[in-house]
Amino acid sequence: MTTHDDLALLVLEDGRIFRGRAWGARGRTLGEVVFATSMTGYQETLTDPSYHQQIVVMTSPHIGNTGVNSEDSESSQIWVAGFVVRDPARRASNWRASGELEEELIRQDIVGIADVDTRAITRHIRSHGAMRGGIFSGTALPAGAEYMSEYVCESLVRIVQDQPHMAGSSLSQAVSTSHTYVVPAAEDGADNHKRVVAVDLGIKSRTPEQLAARGVDVYVVPQDITAGEILELEPDGVFFSNGPGDPSTAEHQIGVLRAILDQGIPFFGICFGHQLFGRALGFGTYKLEFGHRGVNQPVRDERSGRVEITSHNHGFAVDVPVGEPVVAPFDKGRYGRVEVSHIDLNDRVVEGLRALDIPAFSVQFHPEAAAGPHDGEHLFDQFLSMLSHDKEDASDASAH
Repeated sequence: MTTHDDLALLVLEDGRIFRGRAWGARGRTLGEVVFATSMTGYQETLTDPSYHQQIVVMTSPHIGNTGVNSEDSESSQIWVAGFVVRDPARRASNWRASGELEEELIRQDIVGIADVDTRAITRHIRSHGAMRGGIFSGTALPAGAEYMSEYVCESLVRIVQDQPHMAGSSLSQAVSTSHTYVVPAAEDGADNHKRVVAVDLGIKSRTPEQLAARGVDVYVVPQDITAGEILELEPDGVFFSNGPGDPSTAEHQIGVLRAILDQGIPFFGICFGHQLFGRALGFGTYKLEFGHRGVNQPVRDERSGRVEITSHNHGFAVDVPVGEPVVAPFDKGRYGRVEVSHIDLNDRVVEGLRALDIPAFSVQFHPEAAAGPHDGEHLFDQFLSMLSHDKEDASDASAH
């Protein structure tokens, strides 16, 4: 029998409890329990701000074998609320490793659980949907927890059920930068003399690096920036990043985006930025049953028929009819026609939008490939081609 000191419990809001071994920091953590299907790139997953307030279950059974290093983090800290793995590596075995994964989890006070049946957890979430949960270990476990008494189970489930739902949560302010900073164009890249303002809703470091590598100066700005402040920077284009939370709560950012679209400035959004683009156009968003998370999601480009394997991390989607272009409903069609550019082949969720009468497009997936395949990196080139046209020609560029 696992001793009280080694025991950890993953408790779901529907009363399901998984028993495992304490791993990482000890204590209590609460969040939405989701699963990620990535076989590699766990360090990028851990440091992705989009996972703020989420307990991530890794479906790949063996985690930690490459340790951690100083190069692969996508932000300055680990953002997941908790980490669930089946078989953690006993030691790192990789020439790039500078430390052990569990040691880093402990250093950043991330509560985890190991030696649990992650397949069973994943199947449960797929059947019942992503739900609130908690990991409890160490002093957060009541006396007698190792015997799984009815009282212990009820008390922990009540704690989980008392936390807020992800739907209705506004989280970008918790993960965004507090000040503007510049990622300059790479010295070995083409000097395009272009400036992009990237609104940080939970941006990953590789995203501005992708633009900088193409000769663009990237001004990364806080999520609460105003449209006037963006225009004062005289951008050639505006980018909205990925991030956590419910897009229906982001009224300020949606208003800012509409002001940018009104100016005819080229726009590119990914993930949360894609959802805000959809809402700015007048479409709704909805919460997916269990979301898309991982680096092996098949997405089809509706215009070319090409299938790309892409990186995802989202629990919400845009509600737009797939098929022929439609007039965006906001303000009686102010922004003209819009078409669905990409769909997910697993469930036909909308994965991209392309405006046909203004220079703007977005995708739900992560083209920066951190971690993940490089199939979508060409979208940064598409955005760059929009910046290279005069504003009166930019809407033509957005369709190619």
